[in-house]
Amino acid sequence: MFSRFDYIDAARETGTQFVELVRTVADPETRLSATPSWTVADCLGHVSSAPGRYLDLARGEGSWSRRATDLPDFNAKQIANLTTRDVTLLTDNLLGDLDRLLDEVSHFGARVPLMRFDGDRCIRSDAALGILIGEFVVHGHDVACAIGAPWDIDPAVAPLVARGRHQILPEWVDEIACEGHSATYDIRLRGCAERFVYQFTDGRLEIDPTDLRPPDVHISIDPVVAMLAAYGRVSPTWAALTGRAFAWGARPWLATSLHRRFIPA
Repeated sequence: MFSRFDYIDAARETGTQFVELVRTVADPETRLSATPSWTVADCLGHVSSAPGRYLDLARGEGSWSRRATDLPDFNAKQIANLTTRDVTLLTDNLLGDLDRLLDEVSHFGARVPLMRFDGDRCIRSDAALGILIGEFVVHGHDVACAIGAPWDIDPAVAPLVARGRHQILPEWVDEIACEGHSATYDIRLRGCAERFVYQFTDGRLEIDPTDLRPPDVHISIDPVVAMLAAYGRVSPTWAALTGRAFAWGARPWLATSLHRRFIPA
């Protein structure tokens, strides 16, 4: 189990790490290979807007993408409406909004407020920080790759990101790729006790279902690689060939196509 303070500490650390990286970029108009339509400045604009948006959503305000497929347009409008592209101002805004968000979450009572989020899901406001942590570390990975900088991701944040994403992941199922798909995936993150099950039934996803079928495939995978693969940043085939992932069971070949069952993040 993770407490809200585990999420808070990880969000503060990864947010600060992202800011420190972006402030070293010589040319903010450098293109990102992971999202070729974005420059570093675009990426920063997107990420810097996130803490303030999460705070609004936790308060029952703000806006979100009603369908997962609408998110690219939602993000494009967000970037187009930025009031500045200045790196210093954007990173200052990010850190200020992050402080306010984390202070609010730290003062939640025993009854954690729920908030609407992209895909029109209703999720816990504290565990939503797992999704925000994913924004920091994955887009930090994107920027680091673009400028050739080192980027170390703490494996301990991967379970937090996974739990945050699990709240919305059923809405990210690609209906075409999952049409008629029924299979049970047992996924184990190496080096920790984190283990979860994705069970598809005729294209519908349940995570850790109570009515569990025998797994069709078991996957043992490095936590950071699992997270980057889930966001489409590394290939599951590469993970298998380099020993960072291993699959076995009745249908082990399912492991390499799992990421294609979802709309790209």
